[in-house]
Amino acid sequence: MKNTFKAHAAILGANVIYGANYIIAKGIMPDKIGPAAFVFIRLACCTALFWGVKKLTVKEKIKQKDFIRLILCGFFGAAANMMFFFHGINLTSPIDASIIMTITPVIVLIFSYLILKERITKNRVLGILIGGAGAVFLILYGNKASGTSSALGNFFVFLNASFYGLYLVIVKTLMKKYNAITVVSWMFLFGFIMVIPFSINDLISTNFEAFTLNTYLVIGFVVLFTTFLTYIFNIYALNYVSPSVTSSYIYLQPVISFIMVSVYAHILMKSEYAQDIDLVKILSCLVVVAGVYITSIPLKKN
Repeated sequence: MKNTFKAHAAILGANVIYGANYIIAKGIMPDKIGPAAFVFIRLACCTALFWGVKKLTVKEKIKQKDFIRLILCGFFGAAANMMFFFHGINLTSPIDASIIMTITPVIVLIFSYLILKERITKNRVLGILIGGAGAVFLILYGNKASGTSSALGNFFVFLNASFYGLYLVIVKTLMKKYNAITVVSWMFLFGFIMVIPFSINDLISTNFEAFTLNTYLVIGFVVLFTTFLTYIFNIYALNYVSPSVTSSYIYLQPVISFIMVSVYAHILMKSEYAQDIDLVKILSCLVVVAGVYITSIPLKKN
């Protein structure tokens, strides 16, 4: 019971961090640092951190045939999804991004059906259609909404969710064969190598002299909390609770994002966020959550 409680606390902590990250990461882009340079720093630092942990805790070798999957994990789980996320959040509202990300379990279900040939029911098809409709509507609504919304930014976040969902399906078999720290270490290393050609110019052109204490604190938060600690929290939690329980906490992210945007807009007086919350977005959020809930209903055993 004690370990189960700690597992739930870890999942809760991870999703609170994720929910806060939408607006925190957006706060320094693009004025202080570009999205690509931010991804470079995030992956470089976390690659070093995870390999440091691996050297101290895990001693295992990867079979040569599994490196192809690790490279794919590096692309979909680190390089591509982070690039699209940071470019997306740079362009759009934190509210929009957090709502669209809740579609991830639906994406996982679709790829599990296509790649792993897992069973799919009529209820799950209905959930996919409902959740997908809510996400697509919100993407299209991005150019018409007030505040910081953007259709292109929303589409980038949707691609991020799609790539991350595909990564979760690909990594599934690797997690059964190797320690999670080993898999994550290699994934971040390959992802970091992949983003170098697309981010090095952005990094070189960054004016580091213009960085303030707040800039360094935000980068530190994204590296240490949003990436390193959340991965550790999720890895720990999966030892004691099922993946379905872990994924269900994703519903918290829009709630945290709504709260954070409200604080920024009405307490910290960041006027650009004042119109980010409206009835259409709330309804879109409810539609997406309803779709994800329907897809998460357990299959009946014969």
